[in-house]
Amino acid sequence: MMTQFGITAYGTYLPAHRISLAEIGSTLNINAGRGVRVAASFDEDSTTMGVAAAVAALGPGVAPNGLYFATTTPAYADKANATAVHAALGLRPDMLAVDLAGSARSGIAALLAAANAGGLAVLADMRVGRPGSSDERNGGDGAAAFVFGGDPIAEIIARSSLTAEFLDRWRDPRSATGEQWEERFGIEQYQPLVRKAAAKALASAELTEADHVVLVSPNVTLAKRVSKAVAGKLTTRNSPIGHAGTSDVGLALAAVLDEAEPDETILVISAADGCDALVLRATERISHARQPISVAAQLEHGSSVPYPTYLTWRGLLDREPPRRPEPDRVAGPPSARTTGWKFALTGSVCGSCEMVHLPPARVCKRCSAIDAMSEVSLARSEGVVTTFTVDRLAYSPAPPVVDAVVDFDAGGRYAFEVADGGSDRLAVGSRVRMTFRRLHSAAGVHNYFWKAQLL
Repeated sequence: MMTQFGITAYGTYLPAHRISLAEIGSTLNINAGRGVRVAASFDEDSTTMGVAAAVAALGPGVAPNGLYFATTTPAYADKANATAVHAALGLRPDMLAVDLAGSARSGIAALLAAANAGGLAVLADMRVGRPGSSDERNGGDGAAAFVFGGDPIAEIIARSSLTAEFLDRWRDPRSATGEQWEERFGIEQYQPLVRKAAAKALASAELTEADHVVLVSPNVTLAKRVSKAVAGKLTTRNSPIGHAGTSDVGLALAAVLDEAEPDETILVISAADGCDALVLRATERISHARQPISVAAQLEHGSSVPYPTYLTWRGLLDREPPRRPEPDRVAGPPSARTTGWKFALTGSVCGSCEMVHLPPARVCKRCSAIDAMSEVSLARSEGVVTTFTVDRLAYSPAPPVVDAVVDFDAGGRYAFEVADGGSDRLAVGSRVRMTFRRLHSAAGVHNYFWKAQLL
């Protein structure tokens, strides 16, 4: 039976940092190829990137029927990561929010679950490879989110799945980096699965070929070998940033949705622990409901980061830590008491004089009204920098630490750390938006909050 709901909106997020493959090659004395690798910052993880993609996908007031978060690099084990995404988005409490983790195939699982429920699928991953490895050179960090519901921009008209057990890629749960068998073995296993799944899905959709084909796999060489056999009439795409784990299929699909025209068909093939094939057809709405910033545009923009800095961020280069006290672990009870403020940046607005308070307060600072407040979230709001400071003494994996006082367009003022550097571009009057990040981690606990990001 076909899924009930189609894609009504989507959003993607690519981190701002880029690692030069040429620098990797010169540092390690290897041929690392050309181009750049998309890399998450030291204060980003799969949860924060998932929030960024979901914010881009969800319109104001949209209430999906469930949140399905897929990643192979969860920030927590034995604790749901989807709940932090749910809290940061300010979604209603009577909603299912669950993780689908463990393999790249979890991305397809999240899409199908959200399609069946009319929910939100969030696919996010950080690919960590040992220095000089294929995962390091051919991988990338990123996230994609898809909202499913009625009146879609693209509807699923057919699908097929095949499952097979063979050892192609794996990772010890205690290790940050993965392993892969010799690529030719994986290609031999995947090729017949890809052809069979694609043929079955196309036949079910009563098509001989699709206008666009998306082909992704943890086996990055596979796409080059079989692309001719399943090529689209107009385009054939792989993941735009290399292997991106669960977000692989989401980023590649989003790149096609950025350009697809009404009534064009898209064959999505994901070869991971078997093969899944989806056939989608774009509707008339797609021309007017694309994501604000395309995948291609996000890929073009980015700032260079030195390779040793990137290795330090990933814990692969053990450098001398600062001689300063370690940060304290975030405690559960106070965090629970301030969930709305900490995760959704929810302040309060006075019903008498309309002054916005950050953090929320019971007593108005302007008119002294008591308990006359209502909640207001500023997570999606933009603002203006009124003053800032550049601290070159405070420790940061990406010094200096920049703090800015932000006046929000919707009212309210608060001091935030500035994400992704920008000390050379920041000025009084600079426009910023909010981005969900990690302030620090201690004893295995992550302290999530919002930072300001230059527009």
